[in-house]
Formats: sequence, structure tokens, C-alpha cells
Amino acid sequence: MPDHTVLLVEDDENTRARLARVIEAHPSLRLLGAAGSVEQAQRDLQQRLPDVLLTDLDLPDGTGIDLIRGLRESGAPTLPMVITVFGDEKHVVAAIEAGALGYLLKDGSSDYIGGSIMDLLAGGSPISPPIARYLMKRFQAAPAEPVPDAADAPHLSEREHEVLTYIVKGFSYAEIAQLAGVSTHTVATHVRRIYHKLSVHSRSEAVYEALQLGLVKVRE
Repeated sequence: MPDHTVLLVEDDENTRARLARVIEAHPSLRLLGAAGSVEQAQRDLQQRLPDVLLTDLDLPDGTGIDLIRGLRESGAPTLPMVITVFGDEKHVVAAIEAGALGYLLKDGSSDYIGGSIMDLLAGGSPISPPIARYLMKRFQAAPAEPVPDAADAPHLSEREHEVLTYIVKGFSYAEIAQLAGVSTHTVATHVRRIYHKLSVHSRSEAVYEALQLGLVKVRE
């Protein structure tokens, strides 16, 4: 019996059907509903809260950001994640500020999308590699700030530093597990410890803090 429920919000019928198949094919996921509009999704959320909200941004009667913001303001335990074709600054920043804990592009493979949902449930904040690279470039382009004293930076173990480096580079939990030779559960544990030490709650925040504190060096 699948362990986790997902509410899918996507207005394009073909794309909705494809993503629904991805969710239904995963042994640990169950599709709670597939809405085509903000209004329908809100009705579904009122009836039953899913573990994960996987939502497009551009919907016929609003935006997925409205749904994400509503979940955050209500204090619901549902984890919101965006899946969209938009990878520009306006959409990425708006979604993260609204409370999105993950940001995927629709061109990802079925395995990648399913794995990203599981990463989210394990405590991560999955972000498609092009989005992670965009965020890194955005932080690099920001006005330089004084570098904190090394003594003020949180102490990370060697393995935590390795995992943080992979996070900054945009690797998924599954990819990090393979590269580090550990299980995805172990990666999730390291990520939770890293988030705690950096006082952050998402991958994008962790990337920002890692770069600001000089914990990870980005090659030019």
C-alpha cells in the first residue's frame, strides 16, 4: 500500500495524464487527485490534505503560488512543490518566497520526478539542476558582503561538507547517495543535520548560506 499521497495540479490534459502516471507508478506514492485549476485544487484540499502538493504555476484561474501561499498561511502539513516550464527569476523567486519547498522543470524524467517527490518527503528541497545553477549565478551576481569570520561558521563534519557541496552543485538525493556510496536515507539524515547547523529550511537557503559563509567554493 503506498505510503504517501499527492495532489497534482496541472491544467494541460496531456501533461496532467503523464504526471499522474508517474505518481501512480511509484510504489510509495498514491495520487489523491488531479486538478486542472486553482478552484478545483482548493476544493480538493478542503476535502482532504495530501502529503505533497505538486503544482504547476500558470493555471487558467490563477497561479500555483496562490495554492502554496494558502497552505503556508493555514499551517497545513502538506509539502508544496512546483513543477513548471518557467525557470526565470520572477517565477523561481516568487515560488520560493511563497513557501515552495521544491522546484522542478517539466522536462525531467519520470524517475527523476518520482525520486524528487520522495526526496521532498525525506526532508529535502529538490530543485532541478538548471534552477540550482541559476540560483548560484544569482547569488554570485549579488553585491559582495563581508565574509564572516571562519570561527563564526558552523562546523560541519567531513561527510556533511561533502553532501553540502553536492547540494550546491544541484545533485538529487539519489545522485548524492550514489556518489558518496551511502543510502538515500543516510543522505537525508546528513541534510537534516546540515539544515539545522546552517539554520535553514530549504535547499535554496542552504546553497545561499554555503556560498555566503564560504563553506563551498564555486569554481569560475
